Amino acid sequence: MSRPGVRLGVDVGSVRVGLAASDPSGLLASPVETLVRDLSDTRADQARISAVAGERDALEIVVGLPRSLSGHEGEAARLARAYALDLARLVAPTPVRLVDERLTTVESHRKLRDSGVAGRAHRAVVDQAAAVLILQSALDAEGLSGRAPGEPVSLPRRPRTKEHRR
Repeated sequence: MSRPGVRLGVDVGSVRVGLAASDPSGLLASPVETLVRDLSDTRADQARISAVAGERDALEIVVGLPRSLSGHEGEAARLARAYALDLARLVAPTPVRLVDERLTTVESHRKLRDSGVAGRAHRAVVDQAAAVLILQSALDAEGLSGRAPGEPVSLPRRPRTKEHRR
């Protein structure tokens, strides 16, 4: 049994970020939009995700974690972890979780091709489609296990400092 509430799914790419959302029952993922990845200090893509999370009163956000077929994590996974941590800081206290996204972009291209979307048009929607697959797999996993999917992104705790009395 899955928890009721809207979840957002995020597919982090080097150029674009796909965003998907679930229905309020937490059963079905749908595309929301494709954002341009903003590497500047403004991080407009993450600000938009935060705004959508607020608008939809999101229960949590799941970010795809790209692993190799063997399960190892490379540079893309390191970047996704960093993105998820930055996003978690921005949307706190809304939880952010990392979920395995092996082959979602490949599967997204295949589904788009099978549905008749021309190859050139894939770029505009493949990130949204990948975000839908990431979120749907997380929703399905939770529905089967009854537990939140993936691993939580934990914000580092600030070290305690001693106050000096004068």
